[in-house]
Amino acid sequence: QLQLVESGGGLVQPGGSLRLSCAASGSTLDYYAIGWFRQAPGKEREGVSVISSGGGRTNYADSVKGRFTIFRDNAKNTVYLQMNSLKPEDTAVYYCAADPVALRGLESRWYDYWGRGTQVTVSS
Repeated sequence: QLQLVESGGGLVQPGGSLRLSCAASGSTLDYYAIGWFRQAPGKEREGVSVISSGGGRTNYADSVKGRFTIFRDNAKNTVYLQMNSLKPEDTAVYYCAADPVALRGLESRWYDYWGRGTQVTVSS
């Protein structure tokens, strides 16, 4: 029932910023922890960040701590990923996903619902 759609990706120079959005339909996001994942060419999918259903807890991968911020607006049924100080190694397709139980971690196995992804390219 739940559907997720990512937006906000694009081409940005190193040091720049982007804000990704994950919009939900078919159900309220109030019941779900939401994670952001990314997959670069030739690499496995990795967890980037996750936020609890109420927004009170967040986790980040070490590679993005201090640069990325996850937050949510449940009234708008949307979760955001603010990405600052972007580096070329951040280039990837970014996916949002929903965990229906709790904030359980950044492993893909916890997430039942996935968006189709949005491309982020960091290049000079």
